[in-house]
Formats: sequence, structure tokens, C-alpha cells
Amino acid sequence: MTHTTADVTRATVEKFLALRLAGDTEGLTALFADHVDWLLAENPAVPWIRPRSTAAECASQGAELAEYTVPEDARASVDAFLVDGADAVLMGHLSGTVRATGKSFAGPFALHLTVEGGRVTRHHLYENSLSIAEACAP
Repeated sequence: MTHTTADVTRATVEKFLALRLAGDTEGLTALFADHVDWLLAENPAVPWIRPRSTAAECASQGAELAEYTVPEDARASVDAFLVDGADAVLMGHLSGTVRATGKSFAGPFALHLTVEGGRVTRHHLYENSLSIAEACAP
């Protein structure tokens, strides 16, 4: 059976989601390419939102998020999972609580991933950064 580029992309993104849910930083590091086109609007008020480019930096974002937020309050739902060749887009909603302030954040998100050679080479996340910054403010 021949796997199309879209098949590989879908399988890789499903693996990414499973590893992220499991908090498997080592597995994520192996799944990210050596250099990743990472885009997430910089937000100096939010410690886990920062520039990243290496596989290890990208993989550690989930662990940093868990450090600064209340894991039991974290929620994410995927409403759409679209694949076109090497590109995948996930759209949904996320919410959480910042550990230091006890304040909550919520909003829609869109995540654009690109998969090349079975590894994630692009990770562009668009989210409600204002809600997150307000939740981090003292």
C-alpha cells in the first residue's frame, strides 16, 4: 500500500497530538525537525510564549506550559483537522488557568503544521494572546 504525502502528514500530526497529550518531550523532540519554522506571537508577559527553532526548544513548550499553568484546568478541543499534502491545520478552542495568578484564559486557536520526511518542520500557532496575557497579569 502506497502512502500519500497527506497520509504521512495526518499520521505524523496524530502522533504529535498523542505525544503532546502524554507530555512526552523526548518523543516530541524526535518528531520535530532539527530546525523548525516556529511562529507564535511573542508575548513578554507570558513565560512559555517565546521564540523557538530547535527540536528540543519546540518540544519543551508543552512542559513549560504545564509548569506555568494548572494542568488539571487545561482544556483543548479540535473542531477541524484539515490536511492538504504536507500541510495540516487544526482549529479549535483552548483554555487554562495560570498557576501564579489563578486567572483563567480561553479562546479559539488555529495551528498550522507542515510535515516533511515524517517530521514537523513548521509550527505556527494563532491563539487569543490577549486573554492569555491578561491571565498572566498580576
